[in-house]
Amino acid sequence: MTTETILANATLVLPKETLLGQVRLLDGRIAEIAAGGGLPKGAEDCAGDLLMPGLIELHTDNLERHIEPRPKVDWPHAAAIIAHDAELASVGITTVFDALRVGSVVSHAKANYGEYARALADEILGLRAAGALKISHFLHLRAEVCSETLVEELDKFGPEDRIGIVSLMDHTPGERQFRDLSQLRKYVMGKHGMTEAEFDAHVADQRALSFRHGSRHEAAAVAAARRYGAVLASHDDTDAAHVARSAEHGAHFAEFPTTVEAAQACNGFGIKVMMGAPNLVRGGSHSGNVAAADLAKAELLDIISSDYVPSSLLSAALMLGDLWGNVARGVATVTRAPAEAVGLSDRGRLEPGCRADLVRVARIGQAGALRGAWVQGKRVG
Repeated sequence: MTTETILANATLVLPKETLLGQVRLLDGRIAEIAAGGGLPKGAEDCAGDLLMPGLIELHTDNLERHIEPRPKVDWPHAAAIIAHDAELASVGITTVFDALRVGSVVSHAKANYGEYARALADEILGLRAAGALKISHFLHLRAEVCSETLVEELDKFGPEDRIGIVSLMDHTPGERQFRDLSQLRKYVMGKHGMTEAEFDAHVADQRALSFRHGSRHEAAAVAAARRYGAVLASHDDTDAAHVARSAEHGAHFAEFPTTVEAAQACNGFGIKVMMGAPNLVRGGSHSGNVAAADLAKAELLDIISSDYVPSSLLSAALMLGDLWGNVARGVATVTRAPAEAVGLSDRGRLEPGCRADLVRVARIGQAGALRGAWVQGKRVG
């Protein structure tokens, strides 16, 4: 059955400009874009609201919050996944790469964390196959090199698993995100209830683990990304040497570089820089790293991720549009740029032939209110 929707009298956010016009959706694709403020019969009147491509989220921890809403509470997974999916649709995200950690530590008495990714991936993919999810889901495997079981966990996945991204994670104490041990001490002792002596022992154990397995695990993750047909990303690059190693591995984009030096080095290697929307919305990093706004002002910011606050993705795009004086450019950081970074050529742009993934947004001061969301032409929010 042919399905047609016309969204008219909208401020269209095109790849490089905005203009008043209308979009015709036909059988899940964008069929036509026309300028002008007319209202054809049967069209939805967007009342001048922004009409932009659906937002694309490359790295989100949001599912973890639904699965464990309180410490040690394991919420029924199907209900958690469906709620996570609905929340993303409600804030304009139409494509998501659900981040799942691979690589576990099971020998430490307190700071241990077990394997979960394969089983949870099966549940996500099963719900997708059953038509229970509103938006488009891919997997993002966060490969923890400072772990005991990374190789074994990676081997449980294959090209059939919709893995779009593999990111290289290194949480060795004293490195990258945890270069500042005082920040790590505060976080780990608070989370696990450790004493000073237990924390010192934990640091020694983790460093020994990294020394034994780090290089082997890093190579295994790079090889796994190739085997899956996934894009490789780096994580928490801190200096030029980190970035050079990421470039050697073939990283397409860098998640959350922690310094201006690292972001500049990424730019030199042609590696796209992704920063967290919460960093931008809050006015800085919660862990003392470089501010996303500073990278934006220095022309060193390409992609935005909502990280742990789904609603922040739209807010950050609008804030960047204001900062740069170009709404289309701000919106591109959450649509076209992430799509290109992971090789999704069918979405992220308002262009004929692209998937009919769109969102209608009303500006309310500096914020954006979702007025509608469509995935392959079907209204989901």
